[in-house]
Amino acid sequence: MRKLQAVVGHFARGVAAAIMAAMFVTFVLQIVVRYTARLEWLPAKFPILDPSLYGWTLELCLLLWVWLVFWGNAFVVRDRDHVTFDILYHAVRPSVRRWFIIISGIAICVSLVLSIGPTWEKFHILRLKKTATLSAIFGDWIRMRDVYSIYIFFLIAVGLRYAWAVYRAVRFGVEEPTHDTAKDAPR
Repeated sequence: MRKLQAVVGHFARGVAAAIMAAMFVTFVLQIVVRYTARLEWLPAKFPILDPSLYGWTLELCLLLWVWLVFWGNAFVVRDRDHVTFDILYHAVRPSVRRWFIIISGIAICVSLVLSIGPTWEKFHILRLKKTATLSAIFGDWIRMRDVYSIYIFFLIAVGLRYAWAVYRAVRFGVEEPTHDTAKDAPR
């Protein structure tokens, strides 16, 4: 099980890194085109540098940013990496903390899972809408639903993560089981 978690974790981080790399390359391309746009002789000599061909770069950066945020928060960012306001949580006894985790975890899990249906219904109309400029590079098949579909994965993954937190709180209490503490220790 741990090996599978490690492989899935490496895959998720690899996808996030690939998204960041694609975003960076697109951004550098935007800069090159922007600074060479005033050189009228350059597109005449090198038609590939015609600035009118690169309107899609802004929309691609925005698409990659949306995917990076939701992919990263669903699959890469760990709970301990989030900023938390836990003064009250640490001020109470462990048994009360356990109930905090159970109640809040169930509320978050249920609300995220229940929002999948209405969200998908809203996405239904997005299947008809095309992106403004990405068809220039990807063709006519990419739709706005495809751009925002990562949000459904986010809802499922975070809902499952909170369900897992509730399970661990019920089974082990507030403290982490001893076999996980060595893995989570700072290196």
